[in-house]
Amino acid sequence: MAQAFVLINCELGSEEHIISELKTFDDIEEVHGTFGAYDIIAKVSSESVDKIRETITWKIRKIEKIRSTLTLTKIEGQGE
Repeated sequence: MAQAFVLINCELGSEEHIISELKTFDDIEEVHGTFGAYDIIAKVSSESVDKIRETITWKIRKIEKIRSTLTLTKIEGQGE
């Protein structure tokens, strides 16, 4: 199974709305608010990297008030 972590910057005060919306997507396993350079982290899992790319491009990045994202793709087999 392919996995990725998406770091999200959003407009001030929109964190709870965005977290709620992210939780409605099937491919998203976890969502957490964070302190630091990014406001939210989401763990995305799917059967393929292409499916993860679609989720990020056509669902996550289309959420209103998201300013930017940074995706970290998990390396299969490393650290397991």
